[in-house]
Amino acid sequence: MARFGRLVTAMVTPFNEQLQIDFDKTERLIDHLIANGTTGIVLSGTTGESPTLSRAEKLELFRHAVAYAKGKCHIIAGTGSNDTAASIEFTEAVQSIGVDAVMVVAPYYSKPSQEGLYAHFKALAESTELPVMLYNVPGRSVVNMTAETTLRLAQLPNVVCIKEASGNLSQMAQIIEHAPEGFELYSGDDGLTLPILSIGGVGIVSVASHVVGRQMTEMMDAFFQGNHAEAASIHRKLVPVFDGLFAYPSPGPTKVALEKLGVATGGVRLPLVELNEQEKAFVHSLFA
Repeated sequence: MARFGRLVTAMVTPFNEQLQIDFDKTERLIDHLIANGTTGIVLSGTTGESPTLSRAEKLELFRHAVAYAKGKCHIIAGTGSNDTAASIEFTEAVQSIGVDAVMVVAPYYSKPSQEGLYAHFKALAESTELPVMLYNVPGRSVVNMTAETTLRLAQLPNVVCIKEASGNLSQMAQIIEHAPEGFELYSGDDGLTLPILSIGGVGIVSVASHVVGRQMTEMMDAFFQGNHAEAASIHRKLVPVFDGLFAYPSPGPTKVALEKLGVATGGVRLPLVELNEQEKAFVHSLFA
């Protein structure tokens, strides 16, 4: 069984009308996610609008989530950035809060070499006793962490898993085939969940689970029970949702979809902007 469960949600950050973190809405969202199959939440990831959250806001969000949801689901704090020293300092500050793990993203914008990526993640992992989830997302960081670099990092005792969003199944297969025992690979793309499970992935760090978590759980349960045709059928039905939630800059569509489901999470902070009426109508159509 996956360390953090099969369905981990990269959670949006709920805001009030002044675009400040709304902790009442945060609690209701956590309840909604758990009720629909979420086994772990990632806070202050890209979907949580981490670039626009201050350090103080992130720490307050982590503290509140731990106080409210510890024991109900795994809590993973996003602590990575493209500044190694700042990421280490922040990870150290988070360690005493009580989160279950940290997720650290590949350094964006800087475009480091593979040796630079290795040194960055190694320094972060060695700065904390917490389990570390690596996050490879070349679509946002502009640099791909190769299988070889991931496998080097997997030898570190507290580097326990990777959220892989490269879209490269061959790369992922190589990681899974050669990783040390206990190191796990999660899909970082909702639309690749089932293909990644088929090559040995353990689950998904998901955005779509905000709105179709129950169906995604059913799909993964069917796969692991050997009902592959049923799993494939559920996957095909979910593809329009997977694609539609990224038709416009994320997490705007997800927040609109949650609103339609009666789970208010507020707007988005600049440089993201609210969806217009036509865009909202498209998102609503995904759930008609």
